[in-house]
Amino acid sequence: MGFLEFLKHNFMHAFPILVCAGFAIAIVIERWQALYNVLPLKDSKSFFDRINDLILSGRTYEALGACDSLADKPLSRIVKVALQRAHLPDESIQSGIEMAMGDAVAQITKRTTFLATLANVTTLLGLFGTIAGLIASFEAVGAADPQQKSALLAAGIATAMNATMLGLAVAIPCMIAFSVLTNRANRMIAELEEAAVRTMDLLKLRYYGDEAKQQTTNNVTSINEKKAA
Repeated sequence: MGFLEFLKHNFMHAFPILVCAGFAIAIVIERWQALYNVLPLKDSKSFFDRINDLILSGRTYEALGACDSLADKPLSRIVKVALQRAHLPDESIQSGIEMAMGDAVAQITKRTTFLATLANVTTLLGLFGTIAGLIASFEAVGAADPQQKSALLAAGIATAMNATMLGLAVAIPCMIAFSVLTNRANRMIAELEEAAVRTMDLLKLRYYGDEAKQQTTNNVTSINEKKAA
């Protein structure tokens, strides 16, 4: 029995697996586009160099504008949240970054785990078709003429093996795509965590730099007042 003939005569067994395959293809295309084209910030180094210069020079509003120009990027949104809370205590800045990170991670990882689920489901559906095919073949052999038994048994075993093959043909690519997309998502999350640390460090550097300047100004003023006295 050929594979196309199997689909024709056992469509009810094959249909759920084909539906799972359709969902898997849609998820892979959408997640691939999101993780490789839509969500990543292509030149993050240049972005951070610009943000660094703007923050250290006190041009926070311009830095916010730079983040707004990349509002669809999770990294830019994390930096923006930190800048919006720059005037607040460190704990408030950190909590804002953590909330933004949570939203970004959810956006990056959504729907990817469905691929692993679909791989397991299609494997089980293939196994179900295998068992159903074997049961049908043994029932047919038991009621068939001796001349027909070998042909019916071969047809039943072919049906069972084709069901297994169809399930595995969908499950294996699903697991490969799941591994690739999960690895990509983990790398993006690591980049976001590094961006959050760098942003927090920039804000602290700006704060302590301003504090040092103020202390220096106060010391100079005090010395001048003593000289004048």
